[in-house]
Amino acid sequence: MLNRLLSGDMPRSRVLAVVLLALLIGLAFAPFLFPGVKALNVAAKVLVFVVLVAGFDLLLGYTGIVSFAHTMFFGIGAYGIAIATTRLGATWGALAVGLGGALALSLALALAVGLFSLRVRAIFFAMITLAVASAFQTLASQLSDLTGGEDGLSFKVPAVLSPAFEFAEEPFLGVSLDGRLLCYYLLFVLAVALVLALLRIVNSPFGRVLQAIRENEFRAEAIGYRVVVYRTIASVLSALFACVAGAMLALWLRYNGPETSLSFEIMLDVLLIVVIGGMGTIYGAVVGSVLFVVAQSYLQDLLRLGSEAASALPWLAALLSPDRWLLWLGLLFVLSVYYFPTGVVGRLRTLSRRPG
Repeated sequence: MLNRLLSGDMPRSRVLAVVLLALLIGLAFAPFLFPGVKALNVAAKVLVFVVLVAGFDLLLGYTGIVSFAHTMFFGIGAYGIAIATTRLGATWGALAVGLGGALALSLALALAVGLFSLRVRAIFFAMITLAVASAFQTLASQLSDLTGGEDGLSFKVPAVLSPAFEFAEEPFLGVSLDGRLLCYYLLFVLAVALVLALLRIVNSPFGRVLQAIRENEFRAEAIGYRVVVYRTIASVLSALFACVAGAMLALWLRYNGPETSLSFEIMLDVLLIVVIGGMGTIYGAVVGSVLFVVAQSYLQDLLRLGSEAASALPWLAALLSPDRWLLWLGLLFVLSVYYFPTGVVGRLRTLSRRPG
């Protein structure tokens, strides 16, 4: 049963299986295990990034395509929800229209970029996608009547997803049973369903062809596979998953702006997470997203505690200053790449294959 659910892609490592199970349980019960607004926001961000990174890994890890346009589709999904609810009201119909329109636009743009650009060399394709993403970010900033410009759009969601809506007067295990909790579990169900769908895709005959193209494009072409068609389909699928991730983010924040979903920093974060978790493994997107988002969210707090504890040593306290969190985050990334060149998932699987 579990093997079918995971499309035959088992963890292949006891440690990895335990880690994945712990992460699943942790995210499933995050509102009760880690009470507080910040903890819930971090858990929701993890769910969004799991979908975003897993969709990107379909391109980079499984097909060997380097694209910088992933955040463009992420932004389209977020803007689709924001614009639709702003114009049509806080209804489920508006959410459906926004998501449907965003998916249609993402499909059209991904198809256009794929057909026109995937025939060129990898570096030129990467530069084309970077130019397209930059142009779209500039466009979103300038169309203030539609997108809110640099200020973005704040909007309302259906009442049942609003923090003001309460299912019960009394808290359960210290947690208010309100619309915010329901919104979180909506994101959780979406994330789990989309990850399982990606596992099905990458372990299907289509996914195996993508991996063959990644390993040797010319040999795959010689066998008879139309490489451009497969790579274009992979680009479209990746764009659609990014679009849904953007919609999830907007639904949670009830706001969207250029820096929220179209920033190039998000693209860099996605690349870092793929490398940390392990390319070519959907599980790597899950592990990498949790590690990166948690480190990004709590590293400053840990450094602040360390700086206060080392107050007797001024040089150490200065080194552990919360203002230097990016330095320490970069150091953690360098160490992870050095000790886990194939990512956390790849490393754990390699260790499990070694004779005891």
